[in-house]
Amino acid sequence: MTDWLIALMERLGAPGAGLAIALENLFPPLPSEVILPLAGFTASMGEMDLLEVLVWTTAGSLVGALALYWVGALLGRERTLALAARIPLLKVSDIEKTEAWFGRHGRKTVFFGRMIPIFRSLISIPAGVERMPLPIFALLTATGSLIWNTIFVMAGYLLGENWSLVETYVGIGSKVVIALVVLAVLVFVGVRLGERRKGRHAARR
Repeated sequence: MTDWLIALMERLGAPGAGLAIALENLFPPLPSEVILPLAGFTASMGEMDLLEVLVWTTAGSLVGALALYWVGALLGRERTLALAARIPLLKVSDIEKTEAWFGRHGRKTVFFGRMIPIFRSLISIPAGVERMPLPIFALLTATGSLIWNTIFVMAGYLLGENWSLVETYVGIGSKVVIALVVLAVLVFVGVRLGERRKGRHAARR
C-alpha cells in the first residue's frame, strides 16, 4: 500500500494525496494514518508543497464525505426504517431514538466524528439520511477534516523518515475504538436477547 501511495504522489503530487484521502473515506481499509503522514514526509523532502498537501487532502476528505452523504440521502428515512425492521434484534424504535439523538447532537457528531477512526467515514451516511443541510454538513466536515489532516500531515513532516511511527500509535487507538464498538454490539445483543426471553416467559404465563 505504501508503494502504491508513493507512486500516486510521485505522479500527481498533492492532488494524488487528495485522491488517496477521498478513496480512504469510501474504503476505510485505506488508512488515513498512513496516507497523511506519508504526504507530510514527502512534503518535508521538498517533493510537494506543504500548504498544497493540506488543501488537497482536506478537499479529498470533503469529496469522499459528500459521496457517502448522498448515499445516505438516496437511502432515505423510509428505506432505513424498512431495513431496520428486517434486521434481527433491531427495532424501528431504535432507529427513531437514534434520529432523535442525531437531531440534538448531529452537528457536534459530524464535526468531532471526522477525528475518530472508522466513524470519520461512516458518520456521513446518517447525516445524509437525516438530510442535514448540505452547506452546514460541508462546513463541519471540511473544518473537522482540516484539523485531523493537519495534525497527521505535520506529524509526518516533523518526524521525517520516522513518519511510520504515527501509524503505530494511531493503530492502537483504532483497535481501542473497534474493541469498544464490538463490546457495545455484544451488550446490545445480550440485552435484546434477554428482553426476548422475558417476553416468552410472560407469554407462557
